[in-house]
Amino acid sequence: MSTQVLKTTFTLGALACALTIAAASSSSAQGRLCAKRDDVVKQLASVHGESRQSVGLQKNARVMETFANPETGTWTIIVSLPTGLSCLVAAGEAFQADLTVEGVAPTVDEDPA
Repeated sequence: MSTQVLKTTFTLGALACALTIAAASSSSAQGRLCAKRDDVVKQLASVHGESRQSVGLQKNARVMETFANPETGTWTIIVSLPTGLSCLVAAGEAFQADLTVEGVAPTVDEDPA
């Protein structure tokens, strides 16, 4: 494993640990890795250098956010509940801010000429 992969795995593990401790004190988290949104955002910024890259609204007033560090490529997806808790959904590497994916047709009609 590369040093970057090990470093990313270790720091994501530290974030998961912090969220697990917070989840233990909240029954509404139902065993997920959750903490107060402000704490999660601060942790993502200070440990991973990640900032919010996208946001979307889900059912039941839940907010999905993608945080990423374009320089290192790390990314994290959280879902924030109306209660103020944010839960870790996924995390990984190789983040790309490009909205087009190679090999996928554009969603808007384009003039082929």
